Amino acid sequence: MKAQAHLVTVLLAAACGLAQAQSVMLTGTIGSRAILIVDGSAPKTVAVGESFKGVKLLSLTPEQATVEAGGKRVALRMDQPVSIGGGGSSGAGGSRIVLPVDSGGHFLTQGSINGRTVSFMLDTGATAVALSAADAQRIGLDYSKGQPIRINTANGVTQGWRVRLNSVRVGDVEVYDVEAVVSQQPMPFVLLGNSFISRFSMRRDADQMVLEKRF
Repeated sequence: MKAQAHLVTVLLAAACGLAQAQSVMLTGTIGSRAILIVDGSAPKTVAVGESFKGVKLLSLTPEQATVEAGGKRVALRMDQPVSIGGGGSSGAGGSRIVLPVDSGGHFLTQGSINGRTVSFMLDTGATAVALSAADAQRIGLDYSKGQPIRINTANGVTQGWRVRLNSVRVGDVEVYDVEAVVSQQPMPFVLLGNSFISRFSMRRDADQMVLEKRF
């Protein structure tokens, strides 16, 4: 079976009696094995019947996987986020984000803007969430209705637009009405800047960055 590089973010109740939900990402399949990222860990190949950080893979097909965590089962379909929160609640009700550091010292994660999947990089030096015009077009954001601005970059001044995002979500944490800047300059990631970060307390914990929601 060909490897499939599909991405899906699912939120599961924490195993071993923990009240917090776990953040789980299915990054693809290789044969009868799933590639999982749990709470920002390095990718782990898991066979049916095996467990990783409290998440057990029960079955796997090219279209979906069934996992179990905290005594609850959920069927995961590609690109369809699912939540099994502590106490049975659903939706984005979490308050804690854990971001792992990569080999280059950056904090990267998958998330969504206005319900559309994007790749984030934490950037405490950015005033606002920042994304390229190409990413904005891909997620259906009509930035042309935003406020035109000029953006200073390492390559000079470029055209940009100041806009408001309906929602920004990372894991099971979602915040609303977030200021953002759209730039004509290509960008490999959407920058999680201070218009998002300011709503959290932030601390470095070994090779992770932990954000706790304040409001």
